[in-house]
Amino acid sequence: MARPMWQGTISFGLVTVPVAMYGATEDHAVRFRQLQRGTADRVRNQRVNERTGDEVPYPDVVKGYQVDQDEYVVVEPDELADIAPDKSRSIEIETFVELSEIDPIYFDRTYWLAPADTDHAHAYYLLHKAMCSTDRVGIARFVMRNKEYLTAVRAGRRVLTLQTMHFADELRDPVRLIPDLPKADRPRRKELDMAVALIESMSGAWQPTEYADTYQERVRELVRAKQDGEPTAKPAGPAEPTNVLDLGEALRRSVRGRSPARSATSAKSAAKPKLSEMSKSELDGLARELGIKGRSRMTRAELAKAVGRARRRPGARRTKVS
Repeated sequence: MARPMWQGTISFGLVTVPVAMYGATEDHAVRFRQLQRGTADRVRNQRVNERTGDEVPYPDVVKGYQVDQDEYVVVEPDELADIAPDKSRSIEIETFVELSEIDPIYFDRTYWLAPADTDHAHAYYLLHKAMCSTDRVGIARFVMRNKEYLTAVRAGRRVLTLQTMHFADELRDPVRLIPDLPKADRPRRKELDMAVALIESMSGAWQPTEYADTYQERVRELVRAKQDGEPTAKPAGPAEPTNVLDLGEALRRSVRGRSPARSATSAKSAAKPKLSEMSKSELDGLARELGIKGRSRMTRAELAKAVGRARRRPGARRTKVS
């Protein structure tokens, strides 16, 4: 059973509820160790004086803030500890705002807030239910591990969710950051209508289980293949960007590939492209119609194979594409 990483209270008005905080996410990235080539010897990092090349013991390492070339203000660990914020035992909600008002760019890490004991569960679930009913999130600040956090507390499916947030001055202005940012032009009405139609045809319910970290899966497959002495395949490269002159045609083909069955007249008059000639978005549209799972993880070639297999199954719904 997981142990809480923080315990304290959450308060709104004069109501105070003991809560325990748990990490809501975990990192599944494949971890590698550094080895010397040709051996199984671990390579470790050392603290080395860049001028003398000598290793420096950890107690002799201090923090320095550079104020000029080769000039630093040295700050001792106890000096930082003296000015560190006091450890917080309370998440005090300062205000409630509508979730739709917060740009997702402000959100950082996510944690679960659970009742710390059964005696205060009633007050906890009262807050949870009230936040569900109002679709509001509570904005609060608290301190954890000598760092002050701006947070958003909202009602999750079963428990309260706390998300750490970036402060406003931590966000970078894209206009100032990106050099030579092109000015937005006005698209032609026909192009805009087709783009909107494409977005509508690609819209659906949010299904998080259909998405996975395909790169980590490929890394594990690479390790397994090398361990078994099998050849490794190089994945296909990314698709080329659409040329401006071909934008209208790309939109038309995309919408056509994702739209419901066309009329008999249009079906007869239109050429029937082969699966190998279809774009990834067109193949994805067919895969959606055929109920193929895991489409978001597939390359264009994998989608074509999956659609071909699905159409060969007995009782499979036929489409207008050969």
